[in-house]
Amino acid sequence: MTEPFGARLRHVMDERGPLCVGIDPHASLLTEWGLADDVSGLERFSRTVVEALCDRVAVFKPQSAFFERFGSRGVAVLEKTVQEARAAGALVLMDAKRGDIGSTMAAYAEAFLRKDSPLFSDALTVSPYLGYGSLSPAIALARESGAGLFVLALTSNPEGGEVQHAVRADGRNVGATMLAHLVAENTGEEPLGSFGAVVGATLGDLSTYDLDINGPLLAPGVGAQGATPADLPRVFGAAIRNVVPNVSRGVLRHGPDAGALRDSAERFADEIRSALPSA
Repeated sequence: MTEPFGARLRHVMDERGPLCVGIDPHASLLTEWGLADDVSGLERFSRTVVEALCDRVAVFKPQSAFFERFGSRGVAVLEKTVQEARAAGALVLMDAKRGDIGSTMAAYAEAFLRKDSPLFSDALTVSPYLGYGSLSPAIALARESGAGLFVLALTSNPEGGEVQHAVRADGRNVGATMLAHLVAENTGEEPLGSFGAVVGATLGDLSTYDLDINGPLLAPGVGAQGATPADLPRVFGAAIRNVVPNVSRGVLRHGPDAGALRDSAERFADEIRSALPSA
């Protein structure tokens, strides 16, 4: 029986702290690192991040687009990155934001959530904006594989509001509706459900939303986008213990020196630890 993602995430967060570090090999970052914007540079970048941080961060979040832009050779680097990170004990959240219907959604799910897939990841970001029900194939396969999903609910990009803040006929907005669906998915799960939401750390006061979904809350926006660890309690309130703060450029810009990457990650981890309420 495969231990569910939520249980594995709770364990690693309690052991290592909740920090999630993105693996986002932007062309500009490769250049800053003194690397060529090619597959060789991509591989060096990704391996350096994993080797420097794999024993100290809870989650790595590779952004698949930055690998896919190099075609099949870039995807091969992504496969190796995922496998090496998981072998070292970190969880991998694939940031691919897949969203479609029927057999196409099922195929996307198989690429990242089927246990014998070379891209198998502990969790996957998904978009519910073809209707939450369109995620059913991914939800079913995640349950079968012991994986998780992070559903885009209240994202930090300004454009997201025109969809996520739209009010339905029942008076509830779309973002709140997604959170309610996740409550249903996670009901009765212990110590933590496997179906999480993406909620931007830059959004300010979210007290009008029920973020207690009994599942994890991926919080992008810490670091380069302007949010700080000290902001997290104000944004997430009583759900703070289940927040997975994501930092990408704030850590990655300190490479390629492995020691500098570790020092930066440790600083963020310490600041996050200080911001969390005592257990």
